[in-house]
Amino acid sequence: METIGRRYLSEHYTVVLLGDDLYSRDPVCRKTISSGYSFIYVCKTSSHKYLYEWIDEFSPADLNETYDRKWTGKKRRIYRYRYRNDIPIKDGERALLVNWMELTISDPDGTVIKRHSFVTDITITDENIRELISYGRSRWKIENENNNILKTKGYHLEHNFGHGTQHLSNFLMTLNLLSYLFHTVAQIFDLRYIRIRGALPSRKTFFHDVQALTKYFFYESWEHLLITMLQGLELEDPGG
Repeated sequence: METIGRRYLSEHYTVVLLGDDLYSRDPVCRKTISSGYSFIYVCKTSSHKYLYEWIDEFSPADLNETYDRKWTGKKRRIYRYRYRNDIPIKDGERALLVNWMELTISDPDGTVIKRHSFVTDITITDENIRELISYGRSRWKIENENNNILKTKGYHLEHNFGHGTQHLSNFLMTLNLLSYLFHTVAQIFDLRYIRIRGALPSRKTFFHDVQALTKYFFYESWEHLLITMLQGLELEDPGG
């Protein structure tokens, strides 16, 4: 944490670490803070009984609450935000004080759809509670839209790159991540790539086609390859 992470720290911005319920423990939280980071960690009732005893003992006036009503396109949802600063994360006089926050999503009739709760070292206010909750929830977005794609959609990051004796495994993984970055940028800016991926929505299918084409034919550039694929798929060339 101290060695790799320090390259991302500066006086101009703060790095906020996200983590599941395994991370929201007194020693880990202290280590995070002492290393110069902030944190937003999941905090479940089943594993933080002492903290939630404090929550249960608070009167409604002691817990800060705010509400939003949202339309999902199909149904109305009520978003209830609750938070409280400076709560001991565990039993004991020297327990670390953390700031707790919760989002409950429910139907107008009161049926709870989802509940998310976190602890953080960042002071929570009515002005930043929604933003902090969105940061905590974004861990699932990162997991689903990045990690799972790298593992299951043709990048094979679950493969054990335990090769070499020094830096080969790290080098191979870096190439993998760079390819994913390249495809992500292309998905935003490369009109030809976007058109082809619209016809070939499966990344694996796209990768297999590229592999087959480059195995038997030479292409002068990435642009040349995409134009060839557009012609083969009988798609109109949208330009670069």
